[in-house]
Amino acid sequence: MEILIGLIIIAIGSFGQSSSYVPINKVKDWSWESFWLVQGVFAWLVFPYLGALLAVPEGSSLTEILSVEPSATLKAIGYGILWGVGGLTFGLSMRYLGVALGQSIALGTCSAFGTIIPALMMGENLLSGSGLILLIGVCVTLSGIAVIGYAGSLRAKNMSEEEKKAAVKDFALTKGLMVALLAGVMSACFALGLQAGQPLVVDGANDLFKTLPATLMVTVGGFITNAVYCLFQNAKNKSFKDYGKTSVILPNVLLCALAGILWYSQFFGLGMGKSFLASSPVMLAFSWSILMALNVVFSNIWGIILKEWKGAGRTTAVVLAIGMGILILSAFLPNILNKVN
Repeated sequence: MEILIGLIIIAIGSFGQSSSYVPINKVKDWSWESFWLVQGVFAWLVFPYLGALLAVPEGSSLTEILSVEPSATLKAIGYGILWGVGGLTFGLSMRYLGVALGQSIALGTCSAFGTIIPALMMGENLLSGSGLILLIGVCVTLSGIAVIGYAGSLRAKNMSEEEKKAAVKDFALTKGLMVALLAGVMSACFALGLQAGQPLVVDGANDLFKTLPATLMVTVGGFITNAVYCLFQNAKNKSFKDYGKTSVILPNVLLCALAGILWYSQFFGLGMGKSFLASSPVMLAFSWSILMALNVVFSNIWGIILKEWKGAGRTTAVVLAIGMGILILSAFLPNILNKVN
């Protein structure tokens, strides 16, 4: 029962993340770099900071927690800086491929690297026992994402250039695929940052929120990367004036804040959900892949709602449904295999 509760909590956070690009699409009269930076302030600084405060035991402070092991804090920030490259290109993958296909490719790559690399670093043998179950789970997740990727290629073949542009304004398949793959590889550094930040879990911290200080350090690192790039683009494109457009600044900031809290909800939910998976080491190790798989499922649901798949054809719709079904199965598969084993 606890495992099911954990999966539900992770799913709720996943739905929030997959919904975060909806308010961003409502931002008006701002360039990409402007709204990306502003939503990043909320997604990577404000809400992670508020979340980390929930992990502070009575009589302690967040500063004390982060100074427990300075090397762990710095490593988490360092991985965050690398993850920031993934977060930056992740946003670009949405721009070129749309919410559905962009997230599918990026998150699929992120799922594999973010699950397998930490397991290898912990000395896990992926060819036997729980390690093999973990590897099978990742392979099933990747197969589901590959099926969705194939659905995306079918969509591209079946749609005219006009239909592609109508669904995704800046649609560019080749460029989008390259950006999405890079985003996935670098985004896996978030999982490595959480692992590096494990020493920041202190005695007395609430089990539901104990991973959130490490999450904050990773997102701080990611913000640094994104802020540097966005400010450079502001200067290059002379878009600093966006922040002074008084007619749209309040609604745009509110939309960015909404996008920020929705985005952060995935890691807030992941931290809470993992506390319910503690009885199953396999599910705990697979939790990152579960989050990514559910992100893909929900992003494609949003893609359908936003009519990104409109005109793609019945065959494409069937292939998409099969891929989503495989991903849903993958979230439960490790627990099923572990019981059989």
